[in-house]
Amino acid sequence: MSDSFVHLHVHTEYSMLDGASKIDELVETVERDGQPAVAMTDHGNMYGAIPFYRACKSAGIEPIVGTEFYMARNSVDDRPKQKGKKQDDFGGETEQGEKMYHHITALAINNTGYQNMMKLSSEAFIKGFYRKPRIDWDIMSQHAEGIIVTSGCLGGVVLQELLKGDVPAAEQAAARLQDIYGKDNFFVELQDHGIPEQHRTNP
Repeated sequence: MSDSFVHLHVHTEYSMLDGASKIDELVETVERDGQPAVAMTDHGNMYGAIPFYRACKSAGIEPIVGTEFYMARNSVDDRPKQKGKKQDDFGGETEQGEKMYHHITALAINNTGYQNMMKLSSEAFIKGFYRKPRIDWDIMSQHAEGIIVTSGCLGGVVLQELLKGDVPAAEQAAARLQDIYGKDNFFVELQDHGIPEQHRTNP
């Protein structure tokens, strides 16, 4: 590909029923393509962080440790009831028509960020587990240093508001993330997998 291209949203074998990339094969592909670095952002966990780090370092690839957190819409104390059967990776809908949880992509910038991400991951399982290990706005605020976040995929809180056509609410969610992580550590994530909803929201 290019010596300046880096994948920042990657699911490995540690993302159950979603990740198709085995860590060793992922690193081999990155090395073969001449990419200088790669991120690992598994769903709701950091189980693969150490083997990923070691594999990257052995290949001369810069490892970017991350995760795609599950995020409660408001608080991890909320226990929303699900309406109908689960229809998607966002847990289906609540009785109020909202998603059960959202996705947020996070990347550690440095060791402080890595430690904060481990804390967030632990809090998600200890305090926030309800169907999935979840974090919320308050937990993020307490452990934000050294972390970059993106608006995430269609399951992110920003994109979910855009899908509803509520641009002010999307801007408010993005601004809240920027307030927590800082102007230099929040980015809008664009994806194009040929999905109509992405074509609607990307602009």
